[in-house]
Amino acid sequence: MRSAALALSLAALPVLAGQPLSYADGATKLAGYLSHPADAKGKVPGVVVIHQWMGLTDHERKVSDDLAKLGYAALAADIYGEGVRPANTGEAGKLAGSFKGDRALYRRRIAAAIETLKAQKGVDGSRIAVIGFCFGGTGAIEAARGGLPVKAVVSFHGGLDVPAGYAPGPMSAKVLVCHGADDPWVPAKDVAAFQDEMRQAKADYVFVAYAGAVHAFTQKEAGSDNSKGAAYNEAAHRRSWQHMKDFFHEAL
Repeated sequence: MRSAALALSLAALPVLAGQPLSYADGATKLAGYLSHPADAKGKVPGVVVIHQWMGLTDHERKVSDDLAKLGYAALAADIYGEGVRPANTGEAGKLAGSFKGDRALYRRRIAAAIETLKAQKGVDGSRIAVIGFCFGGTGAIEAARGGLPVKAVVSFHGGLDVPAGYAPGPMSAKVLVCHGADDPWVPAKDVAAFQDEMRQAKADYVFVAYAGAVHAFTQKEAGSDNSKGAAYNEAAHRRSWQHMKDFFHEAL
């Protein structure tokens, strides 16, 4: 019985094909995960994947592997630092909040991941995108706001608040926002302010709201209870992934 239970639990784990990749932001060591398409011919576009507030997990590693299957080199970035992982949601909130409160630092960590990915063999540094989930979705938008060298960014159920004192300027990266229409953690005023920011920046952006979806709709580990404010939604997950693929086909 124990062997059967172990076999079932192992079968439920994602099969990961990439490799850990150490890099740095100045003196801060970072522990990422790189997945590269098999049998790629010539240089391929690259995608930086930014984690949710619990830090780099198998969710982002699997996303990176899935991107590699689509023909992209993908780096699951480490924003927090090597060995820095929240033990619970309370710690995660504080840690994520420290980066949301220091957008310059957040952008610098994203820039470090971008430069690391561009330096990898077989990656076309002129075709880079950034995607992120929840906290990481906020980071993807920061990459566009900060004028980082990327063609496109995608936010999955990310925060949409406009930083205090931020003055929208021209935005060169194309932006896709995949948003849960019933997400209680992203108030309507933030959605309206974000869309106004995009208009002021004359950004090439797409905003998609998925009916019945709340926060964390791409993450199975969030469960299925919408009343908690964060829950997996199969339809929104599937549709948002397809929207990303179509978006990348055009942008990259």
